[in-house]
Amino acid sequence: MTFVKICGVNGAAAMDAAVAAGADAVGFVFFPPSPRAVTPAQAAALSARAPQGAPLRVGLFVDPTEAAIAAVLAALPLDLIQLHGAETPARCAAIRARFGVRVMKALGVARAEDLDALADYAPVVDRFLLDAKPSPAATLPGGNAESFDWTLPAGRAIPRPWLLAGGLTPENVARAIRESGAPGVDVSSGVERSRGVKDPALIARFVAAAKAQASPRGDGSGCRDGLDHRPGRAPSR
Repeated sequence: MTFVKICGVNGAAAMDAAVAAGADAVGFVFFPPSPRAVTPAQAAALSARAPQGAPLRVGLFVDPTEAAIAAVLAALPLDLIQLHGAETPARCAAIRARFGVRVMKALGVARAEDLDALADYAPVVDRFLLDAKPSPAATLPGGNAESFDWTLPAGRAIPRPWLLAGGLTPENVARAIRESGAPGVDVSSGVERSRGVKDPALIARFVAAAKAQASPRGDGSGCRDGLDHRPGRAPSR
């Protein structure tokens, strides 16, 4: 089944709904300008509501300092560090080596050429998140309810496990998975009743709709094997 991540979890009801629905990962946003942002202490309290190891705990950072990451890791263990800013491959490699936590790099996509950056990041990250490149009117690097052409990654040999994000909702996620071939999906604004406020019913509907779709396997480009519930330190290459 398709791997599902609920991002921007910032309340007990959202955390409980994600766990009950069977989400594979939850994302905590450590980016203060976001309406979904949480403090390390708040994230730790939310994380404690779920069994250890399931779902995966993902920390979303935007061009973070090492001190910012360290403060979060001192409060709660993360299974993945999601880098959603302008981090270079060298910066991703440095964060991965410094903290020993797996790294997922978000790449903004608007055209086919934007996927060329995959080759530069593949040697130093563990997964990719393909998100819509923010429009000029967007105020955040992600979570803007914007989508991109889902056919762009279809059939492309993506060198790491990956998630599709951007403008996904319970109503369109099945089509997005079919058109993109994504082995996993990530949603934030699409399961909110208002900006920054998750709706438990929408979370349940989204997870069910995504899980009903078969996940591509066996081609090495996006298999679920790298997105399972095995927490731990980043593997050496």
